[in-house]
Parts: sequence; C-alpha cells; structure tokens
Amino acid sequence: MPEKLVIQYCAPTLAGLKTGSIFILPYEREMIEKELEEWNKRFQSKGLRFILLGVRVHKVLIYVYRPKKLMNDLLVHATKDILEERGYETIEETKCLETLKEHLQKDQTFPHEIGCFLGYPPEDVEGFIKKDKPCKLTGIWKVYGDEKKAEKLFETYKKCTNIYLQQYEKGIQLEQLTVAI
Repeated sequence: MPEKLVIQYCAPTLAGLKTGSIFILPYEREMIEKELEEWNKRFQSKGLRFILLGVRVHKVLIYVYRPKKLMNDLLVHATKDILEERGYETIEETKCLETLKEHLQKDQTFPHEIGCFLGYPPEDVEGFIKKDKPCKLTGIWKVYGDEKKAEKLFETYKKCTNIYLQQYEKGIQLEQLTVAI
C-alpha cells in the first residue's frame, strides 16, 4: 500500500484528529489482506487499525481508524439512534463494522451512516440521511449543523494533510508521523 496515498487520505486520522478515513485502492483482495496484516502489526502500538471494508472488481475499500475514538463516537446517543434506525443491533465495534460491510455489499453507493465511522458530527449524518433541512456547507462532508465548527475542522484537516505530506517528502517516516493514542 503506498504510504503517500495513506497520508493523502488519512493524515487527520494518523494525527489523532479524526476517528477514521476511507480510501480506494486498485488491488485484488488476496494481495491486500496480507498487506493489511503487516500494516496492523506496524501500527498497533500507535492505536491505529487498517481493515478491508469492501471489494469491487480490481478495487478494495480500506478503512483506517482509531478504535478508541470509534468506540467513543459509537457511545454518543445521537449516533446510536442513527445506527439503530439503519439496522445496527449493537454498538460493539466489531459487530458495527460487520454490519457496515454488509451494507456496503448490498448497495453500490456508500451507506449514509458511514459518516458515523469517520468522525462526522451526528447532526450532519442525520441531516444527510433525512434531508429535512437545507445543507449549510459542503466540504469534507455536508454540514447541516454547526457550520463554523465544521469550517474550522475542514481547515484543520487540510492543514494537517499538507504538513504530513511535506514532512513525508522531507524523509520523515510514516511511523514517526503517526501519533500514538
């Protein structure tokens, strides 16, 4: 898995600012499974996990996340409500990820609740699902709640990604860039 691509799509997660990130790679399932095992060993001490979320023809969807942050997010009452409405029977991490994988397999588009796994505010995930009020801002996600807070986060994530890419280009190793949580 190309390290620069991981930084490009996951820098805020590597920095511990964001719960999770997703990206697509042009790999075959067999190739990536072994590689993910190695990446998980490499980054276990940093509190970071890499999993295969979905498979398409010659492409895989990778989810990079912070298990502790995900559990905190899943405990938020509004998030639990969103997931329950979407067929999630429990907030246990492994079960939730299995349900998310099932939803990804059933539908060729991303299930709207995926924002709950990426650290998006629950009010924005709910707003996107229900579309019962106007979108206030579009950035990394569509904002239906606090647009000023979202703007600051978008800027923080963009800065983080730029700094991580610059540091990587200067020769700083990915393990050194990844914050331990």
